[in-house]
Amino acid sequence: MLLALALGSINLSPDELWAALLGNGSALHQTLLWELRLPRALAAFGTGALLALAGALMQVLLRNPLADPYVLGLSGGAAVAALLAMLAGLGAALVSLAAFSGALLSTLLVFGLAHGGGSWTPARLLLTGIVLASGWGATITFLLTISPVEQLPGMLYWLMGDMAYAGTPWPVLSLAAIAAVSLAPFGRTLNVLARGGLQAAALGVAVRPMELGLYAAASLATAVAVTTAGSVGFVGLMVPHMLRLRLGSDQRVILPASLLAGGALLTLADTLARTVIAPQQLPVGVITALLGVPSFLYLLHRSRG
Repeated sequence: MLLALALGSINLSPDELWAALLGNGSALHQTLLWELRLPRALAAFGTGALLALAGALMQVLLRNPLADPYVLGLSGGAAVAALLAMLAGLGAALVSLAAFSGALLSTLLVFGLAHGGGSWTPARLLLTGIVLASGWGATITFLLTISPVEQLPGMLYWLMGDMAYAGTPWPVLSLAAIAAVSLAPFGRTLNVLARGGLQAAALGVAVRPMELGLYAAASLATAVAVTTAGSVGFVGLMVPHMLRLRLGSDQRVILPASLLAGGALLTLADTLARTVIAPQQLPVGVITALLGVPSFLYLLHRSRG
């Protein structure tokens, strides 16, 4: 967070940063800190926290380390709805609302299409999500093809994830805090559920309501994150899995650690996006993709066994 506040097209020394934090710095430094960098850094932290939490919940729900909101089509559904809103010339608030609606619609589609024979299985949900994500990808390509040239830059930046227009950070931060408090009592239950639905049911867990609750929580977290920063990939995939390799599989540790590590990762990625070619800025999704693609391929290689 300190790096995010200090670095940019104009770097602040530790003394200048401290003075601006105390309200004693120059007008330029205080404007940079309080009006530009701090809200953006907090929004990046909250967005990363929600994406990592959503990934952790989906990996428990589907019992698959490759599950995350990006792979399962939630981000794609949000992207299609947001692009349609942009094509219609709607304002930023309505674009965010459209993205939220698209993510929830994608959730309903995944559950509805995966439901067969009176139930759904983790494998069916995962495969349905992957196929749906491919469909959303094709729709996005079609929308970009028919879009007016003047609208393409904004649409492409949104698709790659961009914190520049994140706005207020309080929705993502508030939801991350609520999620941390709400999920804390369910750590033991999630540990049991991760071992399999039959074993969890034998130990007294209400499996189906718990699964529905997890998917709803992950979908809500994804939807709010996407409305804040656009379609940012791989955070929900990388963070929970890497933490699991280091900290074990106890969800009482993994869930809060995912919130903190996901927030830290996206804050760092956004700082790199602002500084690598400053004063120009990269979409933060470019940085997370450069980190995520090798990690995803590594996980696929490990999962062959």
